[in-house]
Amino acid sequence: MGGSMVAGYPHRIGGHCGSGSLRDLLEWAGLSYGDVPMGEGAVFGLGGSLSFSYLRGPGLGTPIYLVGRGASLTEQFSANLGIAQELRSTDDPVLGWEWVRDELDAGRPVLCWAEMAELPYLRVKMRMSRHDIVVIGYDDDAGTVVVVDNDRAEPQTIGRDDLARARSAVGFPVPTRHTCFRLGFPDALPDLRAAAARACAEAVHGMSDPVPAMGATAVAGTAGVAAFVADLDLWAEQFPGDALDRALFSLQVFVEKAGTGGGLFRRLQAEFLTDLGGWVDDPAVFAAAAVYRRLADTWSRTASAAVGGAPASDRLAAVRREAAALPALECEGVDRLAALAQRLAP
Repeated sequence: MGGSMVAGYPHRIGGHCGSGSLRDLLEWAGLSYGDVPMGEGAVFGLGGSLSFSYLRGPGLGTPIYLVGRGASLTEQFSANLGIAQELRSTDDPVLGWEWVRDELDAGRPVLCWAEMAELPYLRVKMRMSRHDIVVIGYDDDAGTVVVVDNDRAEPQTIGRDDLARARSAVGFPVPTRHTCFRLGFPDALPDLRAAAARACAEAVHGMSDPVPAMGATAVAGTAGVAAFVADLDLWAEQFPGDALDRALFSLQVFVEKAGTGGGLFRRLQAEFLTDLGGWVDDPAVFAAAAVYRRLADTWSRTASAAVGGAPASDRLAAVRREAAALPALECEGVDRLAALAQRLAP
């Protein structure tokens, strides 16, 4: 029996579980492109995973599902910043725990997937199996582990059994399979312009030639945004009675509340471009940041219109008015990122 704890692990509340976790890990490794730790927006943007997927249909546990990022943030961020990474998955809970324990015993924090509904401190009902947490310690005598979550300001001590359940879930969108990442951080970060160029190109690919984050039945990318806006015309028919109110509430949650950093990840993308503009001193980058701020604000206004005291039919009409600008703005954002990918490339 025994235990281990990563000493001095830095943490701040994050807007999104993936980028918040990677930001903390990068700060722990002492790596940044500036004189201060990198912000979460910069981390998200350097992962190049901006995307869009929309799904409406039975079996989701919610009337709709909306996602604004792709599935490979950790892998792409690691590749772009020269971080060695090994994704490990297993259906053997003993092996899955051994992977985590061995990293902690070596003094390294461990990024893991977890089913958010199985984490007792979150107290949520919505199921999502790809919630990122970082495990920083364990105590065999107490049967506990210490985890860091973007949604909580302080590290959380939970039962090892709780963690095992969260790491062995089989819900939406994929089974967690005790997945964790073994990360090896470099002594220094690679050339910023090259890393940013790759990240911008990946975001363009994610929006122009996407792989839907929720399976083949979802609509995705810029075409998916247009399809989503067109589908709003059918909501009154597809969601009769109280179902329309639930769909509108879900829309607001997925855009603003479900770990998106606000504005369906577009606000994090704008923060990345703002930071990047300062680092490389390029007005074209600031111009792209302005587009993504407008996009984030438009998504947020769309979400805000979905809730409130007005009748559901009136709120749907307001959502449709706000959302009408989204397809053109998303295309403009992709065009700006494509131009930056070429402009920044060595």
